[in-house]
Amino acid sequence: MDGADMGGTDSNDIHFYEPANGHGLRHDPFNAIVGPRPIGWISSCDAKGNVNLAPYSFFNAFNYHPPLIGFSSTGWKDTVANIKETGEFVWNLATMDIAQKMNATSATVPHEVDEFELAGLTPVPSRLVKPPRVGESRVTFECRLSDMIQLKGADGKKAETWLTIGEVVAVYIDKALIKDGVYQTAQAHPILRAGRMGDYIEVRPDAMFEMVRPK
Repeated sequence: MDGADMGGTDSNDIHFYEPANGHGLRHDPFNAIVGPRPIGWISSCDAKGNVNLAPYSFFNAFNYHPPLIGFSSTGWKDTVANIKETGEFVWNLATMDIAQKMNATSATVPHEVDEFELAGLTPVPSRLVKPPRVGESRVTFECRLSDMIQLKGADGKKAETWLTIGEVVAVYIDKALIKDGVYQTAQAHPILRAGRMGDYIEVRPDAMFEMVRPK
């Protein structure tokens, strides 16, 4: 492989690896390269009403109409089990002011432990679904399960990972984040995952820039 093959960069300056054979670095760079990523801060409950709240770093939006969001869980965790059982969940926007509380809900605790109480957060009843929303979150989506897929590799071998996709059926937005009818993303100071074991990025107004799409 010569420089032309690498877009003009000398191959000696490129770290190349095949994931199946290992990355050869101190930490897997994959989730740092594909980043920053929005945080899937998901509240759910089982059929008995036991509540769970947990963040997922593989999360995003996938469609406008109907509005669909999804998150991926490595392992069959309480959140996935709850949603499979009830067909409902709530997404809560993680922002800088509640970052530490969000992080506290990532702790591995027994099923019966209430992460709202653990992190000092306020559970607020939802309108259309049973799981509560985070009262301190400035934006929340109530969702109903659209699809749950066990992921697999190119060879067809199933991974111990489940992609949960939900339709957003209700939206709550702090009115202070809306100006002239437009939601102001940076005013909420959302935080995003940026790789390694604990790297995050805060979206701030001074970091925003605009590019108008060509016609």
